[in-house]
Amino acid sequence: MPSFDTVCEANLVEVKNAVENAAKEIATRFDFKGTSAALELKDKEITLFGDAEFQLRQVEEILRNKLTKREVDVRFLDLGKVEKIGGDKVKQVVKVRNGIEGETSKKIQKAIKESKLKVQAAIQGDAVRVSGAKRDDLQAAMALIRKEVADLPLSFNNFRD
Repeated sequence: MPSFDTVCEANLVEVKNAVENAAKEIATRFDFKGTSAALELKDKEITLFGDAEFQLRQVEEILRNKLTKREVDVRFLDLGKVEKIGGDKVKQVVKVRNGIEGETSKKIQKAIKESKLKVQAAIQGDAVRVSGAKRDDLQAAMALIRKEVADLPLSFNNFRD
């Protein structure tokens, strides 16, 4: 029976490269000389540092540009709150999304059921497997999922015939 998996996974190697490139640019930019502007990557969290919120926005913009150049969708980024870390320094934790949350999985499953397509959706951990009798139905399901969940960078893999 033909099937595919709907997943939300960032290419972590490209994310790491983008963070390193952004750190290099921050280190060499004249307007960041003598400031605490920086960013670091730990597991799936990027921490931005700066002297003020304005500087954090600039660091975030540099990071977004580097991610875009490396063809990583910026919708993977989940921005946290800006926190003060002593003195006039601030930091912000940005999480890199990986996997589809429960609510979104249920939304995908519900949309497929309501569409009257001859396919079934099953939630499997942080992915949603869609299976059906015909390849055309699966392609229609892919289009439906892209339309319903536009705020997440979903991809489809494990397409089986």
